[in-house]
Amino acid sequence: MAAEREMDGGIGPARALVRDLRDLGGVAVPRALLPNVLALAGLVDAYWSLETAIGPAFVAYNDAGIAAVMRGDDAAAFEEAFRARFGRPVRAGAVPPALLARAVARQLHGGKGAAARFDLRGRCPFERAVLEQTLRIPRGEVRPYAWIAREIGRPGAVRAVGSALGRNPIPLLIPCHRVVRSDGASGDYVFGDAAKRAALGAEGVEPDALAALGRAGVRYLGSDTTRVYCFPTCRNARRITPPHRVPFGSDASAVAAGYRPCRVCRPA
Repeated sequence: MAAEREMDGGIGPARALVRDLRDLGGVAVPRALLPNVLALAGLVDAYWSLETAIGPAFVAYNDAGIAAVMRGDDAAAFEEAFRARFGRPVRAGAVPPALLARAVARQLHGGKGAAARFDLRGRCPFERAVLEQTLRIPRGEVRPYAWIAREIGRPGAVRAVGSALGRNPIPLLIPCHRVVRSDGASGDYVFGDAAKRAALGAEGVEPDALAALGRAGVRYLGSDTTRVYCFPTCRNARRITPPHRVPFGSDASAVAAGYRPCRVCRPA
């Protein structure tokens, strides 16, 4: 077909596809086809709705990847909010491309496979670094804002990290809900505290337990058998049995006791 002979990018593929569809005569074309084609040709964003751990949400995408996640069940309100924030149109795609849908499902529910791509145009280099580092936090684990700042080489920019996460255009999929305060409290979230707790709970994290550790002054958990200390939700920390669990309130106290930081969660 003509569309197969066109190069990727630009309006050529879209026009070629329209021409080929006309050649089909009276064959019915799925309603979702045009928005999906326009989105994948980079001409307009498309979206679909899905259920998440925090309720119904809309996912917008284009040829660069996922562009936005917004909570709600009112399509018209979503389209208006999207145009206001991003300055470009968005159209309902009804059924997303299969590969994209599977990648989103993996982001939301876990599992192996290709990761979703994200459209982060308009984000400054600092914001991109923050969001890309947030993507490295494993499902079912949390890290403090200060960890993000340190990992991107800006240890003094903890407040700026929080601001960048507050502007995250793709929450849930870029999991800013996995970033909490150093004292164990959940911290701010674009969708509110209840939604953040629900998102964490769906991944097996217990916000109340983290907060209780924080109130007790516990920032890390060490193993007296391996002499390694971790963030409390690290997969290695979860394997420490109660008789061998040693609490620490700071990196300095752990190091002074002869413990070294975990190479997986990198607490220091």
